Amino acid sequence: MACTAAQHHPGLFMRSFSPALKLPALFVVLSCVLLLSGCASLPNIRTVLHRPATTRGSTPAIIDAHKRLTARQSRAVIEKLKRRNLPTGIMERHLAVEEAISGNPLVTGNNVTLLIDGPATYASMSEAIQNARDHINVETFTLAADEVGWGFADRLARKAAEGVQVNLIYDSAGSFGAPSAFFENLRSRGVQVVEFNPIDRLFVFGRWPLLHRDHRKILIADGAVAFTGGVNISSVYARSPSAPIPKDDDRLAWRDTDVRIEGPGVAELQKLFLDTWHREQGPELAKRNYFPELQGEGDELVRVIGSTPGEKNRSTYLAYLAAISFATDSIHLTNAYFVPDGQTMQALTDAAQRGVDVKIVLPSLSDWKITFYAGRSHYSRLLKSGVKLYERRSAVLHAKTAVIDGVWSSVGSTNMDLWSFLRNDEVNAVIFGRDFAGQMEAMFEKDLEDSEAISLDKWESRSLGERVKELFSRSLGYWL
Repeated sequence: MACTAAQHHPGLFMRSFSPALKLPALFVVLSCVLLLSGCASLPNIRTVLHRPATTRGSTPAIIDAHKRLTARQSRAVIEKLKRRNLPTGIMERHLAVEEAISGNPLVTGNNVTLLIDGPATYASMSEAIQNARDHINVETFTLAADEVGWGFADRLARKAAEGVQVNLIYDSAGSFGAPSAFFENLRSRGVQVVEFNPIDRLFVFGRWPLLHRDHRKILIADGAVAFTGGVNISSVYARSPSAPIPKDDDRLAWRDTDVRIEGPGVAELQKLFLDTWHREQGPELAKRNYFPELQGEGDELVRVIGSTPGEKNRSTYLAYLAAISFATDSIHLTNAYFVPDGQTMQALTDAAQRGVDVKIVLPSLSDWKITFYAGRSHYSRLLKSGVKLYERRSAVLHAKTAVIDGVWSSVGSTNMDLWSFLRNDEVNAVIFGRDFAGQMEAMFEKDLEDSEAISLDKWESRSLGERVKELFSRSLGYWL
């Protein structure tokens, strides 16, 4: 079977390297990809959306702090959600399809806090770390050996010294710039550390781990509070884009989003962390209370969707496409690395043409230019279909969020590019309800205020040089 353009993408791996290393490393990665990897493909969304009626009329499984609800109790929750939000059959069908996609239940009784940008995320994480008494589990793509990274590592080590069990998974490529001594320091101070797919392992038991990255960002304290989203542990997040720029530092702040979850939904993130720990053959975990009995902390419905490489495991991809395909009113996306595959493009343009308000906030600059220009190469088709595009000014956009029909919200690690869709371990938290979606819409509107609208007339008059960059970048679609 011939490989398609959706099958290889070193972009995420390359974003972990310093600029001086990118060019030679690019050739190394492309060579490995071409010579060593096999073909992979994305699942057909039509097959998923048109599954037999078993997914259409069924009531989604819902669990609370104590047990799985009965079908009657679950339907009562869904009916309440519909009365408070969208009284249509489309949402119920979407809930059922999403459950079939992810295999994960809806979890009720959660309190979800929206955390906008690094400072708010780090402050909330620090509080959770400080209050931990049993264990702290951390899974991250990038843990930088800079001021923020050393401070974060020191807080973890001090908790380990207090007797709290601290377990850390970091991605080898994403944390490439951190020296081994940084992690040895953590180990020597009592933190159990696992390096995800070390990049010097080119071939392991029939797999090419170089291409499989852990892009998730998860922090769990005492099994009772959890964080997930797009924020890595790095000094680039130390300042909010809304904060004044210091006179001695003119670097742009990074714009990102996380959520803090308290309640029974935390267990779903805990399961993902422990699964990764065991798959990576981490040290035997101390017997701690990883799944405590939790009381309901609020009334938010949450579904945690994790994905791993493999055609049948692309749950975050399918969840995005299902939500876009079922949208009846609005689709508001913010995404950092936007190189959509054919099915995503079709879903977005179809939605706009059926009258859905489709708006996408994208970066105006990026730390990975090829991905940036490859994404721009899709602008003309999107604009002509009625999709409204905006580019975020005065910040490096890194967020991966969505709010659809004012009721379906997603915050996670998944970029709308083929590396996230095909090769990474990813995780998104999907939250159902108008209250949280209202906060997401307010955040989206603030990003719109700080963005430039891209009009079709202006876009079509862009320079030849820009078009050449787009054409060249898109020609590398085989790797993007």
